[in-house]
Order: sequence, then structure tokens, then C-alpha cells
Amino acid sequence: MTTVASSDRTPTPVDQPSQNWQIKLLYDGDCPLCLREVNFLQKKDAGRGLVQFVDIADDAYDPAQHGGVDFETAMGRIHAVLADGTVIRNVEVFRRIYSILGIGWIYAPTRWPVIGPLVDKLYDFWADLRLQVTGRPSLPTLVAERQARLQGCHASDRCEL
Repeated sequence: MTTVASSDRTPTPVDQPSQNWQIKLLYDGDCPLCLREVNFLQKKDAGRGLVQFVDIADDAYDPAQHGGVDFETAMGRIHAVLADGTVIRNVEVFRRIYSILGIGWIYAPTRWPVIGPLVDKLYDFWADLRLQVTGRPSLPTLVAERQARLQGCHASDRCEL
């Protein structure tokens, strides 16, 4: 069973992972703004299964199953994996997902010569500040905390991943 997050980070079960998926969105399930976007995209997907939502903040996240994108890399910038295994990142993720969901017109202007590079720079700025803006620890701290949890988990017989 696959889970996707609701607005309060409580996983909501999805009956079966869709074989129709065209893109896997790697998102931070501990980020309130990311969850808001995921909830919006889930509604637009409307159960079609075109987008698989993968919570990288879940300790069970396995990079090998998601384009080899490790936790630290995924936390630094948004990533997605296309059905053919291609990994994309940054604003291109939003362009593709919105297009797949039939609302590509929202991000269409980001392909224009002047607007595109500006939006890309704004995203870079946002991605660098995202954790701070949402009141979270720094990326190195989050990575260290995760490693400590996972090491403790592997040393314990009671690990539940």
C-alpha cells in the first residue's frame, strides 16, 4: 500500500499504486508548504494515478527506488522521476507535473525566454531559504538527524520502517 500525505502529515492510504504513473514527485512531507502543493496536485490528479507522490522525509525512503536521488539531494531541490527513469529537478518538475495533469498553462510562461530564467532564479532563491522560512533546521542538521535515526534503527531489533 502506498501512502500520500494530507495537510497535517497524516498519511492517507491509496488503494494501489497506479501502473499509469508518468512522474514520481519526490516531496518533503515535513514541509507545510510542500504538503499544501501536494494536496493541490492530488486533487488535480483526481485518482488517475498519473503522479506518484513519494515522501522523502519518510525514514523508509529508498533512493534506489526513486532514480538514485538521495535524501540530501532531494531536500536541497525538488526532484521528480519520469516513467523512463529520467530524473528532473527544479522548476522543470512543476512544468512537467502540471502539464501531465492538464493544467500546464499555469507554468507555460516559465518556458518563455525572459520569464523562464527569472522564475528559475526565483526558485533557486526559494529553495535555498525553504527550510528557514518554514522554521525548520538547516539541511546539514536534517541530514545528520536522519542518519542518526537510521543508524539507531539498524542497531535496534525494534526498527519499524
